[in-house]
Amino acid sequence: MHLRPLRVLVCSTALALSAPALLPGTAAAAVPVSSVYLQNYATGLNTADSGGTVAAHNPKGNEDHQQWTPVSVDGGYQLRNSDESGRCLGRSGTSAVTAACGADGTTWSVTAGANSTYTVSVPGTSQYLTGSSSDSAAVQLGSSGDLARWYLTPVSYATSAMPSADTRTLDQVTFLTAHNAFANGADGNFASFPVSLFPNQNYGVSRQLADGVRGFMLDDYTVNGQAVLCHNSCDGVGSPVPLATDLQRMVDFLKANPGQFVTVFLEDYASSDVLKSSLASVSGLSDVLYRPDQEGVATKGWPTMADLAARGKQLLIFSDRTRASDTSSGWSTRDTFGVMYQREWTVENYWSMGGGIGGSDWSCYSRWGTGRPLTTDSSAFHPLFVMNHFRDYTIGSTVETDNGKLQNRAQNFCTPAARKKPNYLAVDRYDLGSPSPLTTVGALNTYVLAPGQ
Repeated sequence: MHLRPLRVLVCSTALALSAPALLPGTAAAAVPVSSVYLQNYATGLNTADSGGTVAAHNPKGNEDHQQWTPVSVDGGYQLRNSDESGRCLGRSGTSAVTAACGADGTTWSVTAGANSTYTVSVPGTSQYLTGSSSDSAAVQLGSSGDLARWYLTPVSYATSAMPSADTRTLDQVTFLTAHNAFANGADGNFASFPVSLFPNQNYGVSRQLADGVRGFMLDDYTVNGQAVLCHNSCDGVGSPVPLATDLQRMVDFLKANPGQFVTVFLEDYASSDVLKSSLASVSGLSDVLYRPDQEGVATKGWPTMADLAARGKQLLIFSDRTRASDTSSGWSTRDTFGVMYQREWTVENYWSMGGGIGGSDWSCYSRWGTGRPLTTDSSAFHPLFVMNHFRDYTIGSTVETDNGKLQNRAQNFCTPAARKKPNYLAVDRYDLGSPSPLTTVGALNTYVLAPGQ
């Protein structure tokens, strides 16, 4: 892959990743004239040159001819492909194509709309550039609507210094997150052979907490009426760690460390009754459990970290199940006992970067499809962004290399893909990599994205 060098983060009132320039004398809604991603409002997919055809592709940074530079010309704008000299976004009939800049069909009207979106249309007509809801499908000309709305997402974001400790909100902070935190070979058995040969982490959960891990991805299954932690299944696993055991470790840590905040992500295979019973056995859980559903977060936004610390609300638990699946199974909904449905509160990129060795795929797109793209947002409530950065199998040397590139992918691939900074950086073997994942988390916690981009 082609790694763009990281920019030095300089914290004044603005800057770390450079701001897109605006046309002279125009307001913030002006068309930017630096490199952008033409990113669909409805799907989060980017417009890419695919051998002369323009297609909707999963966001992939600078690796896939997805970057365009708007240039003002007589009658409108050209959208010049940033890494293909002389090639512009054009049209042939109702199809979007690339053509020599200045050729017929390469001038567009670009008009600012609501929520930082734009329309791209044929000048003097009601024909709009229209995205597709599936990866690799052709981009066409069509009628107005959400698929005809586009973000001109900056390749390089403007940033502001992280707000002070007493004013920063939960959605402005980034946390180091351990993928399959339970699969560590230190706390107990987690899988049968041969999966047991590939632990995702090197240390137990208590050590992870001490080292600065604040997000924990756990897979829970039911064995003998109890939620336990296994990878893939519990078949052949002699003594899996109970979910309650690891949650108790976290609660005890949080009570001993006021002001710290932990998030648990459950890959959840237990019924709601089994999960509820397991949580009820954790001493002190209700004291520290944070309930965004009971505090109007969906309409008011996330609270400050200082407010959570002052109230001792230090633990947030998500399940990857859906409300609809629990209801259809005849189970009680999990949020009745404090477990949030993740798809209602977060966005998350697809988890796999590829196999354990060989080339990796840095594309950054929604785990849950184009119906809930990474760009999902509202003016009042910003979903938390969970960024996965790991492979199918954990091979130490590969993980060390991948983790050393975490900051590059977070800033230059996944931030523009989501139009937001990652809140959770989920990795295997967090102890490996240079810079380390914890160092990368520290770098991201020096800034926030400037508004209005």
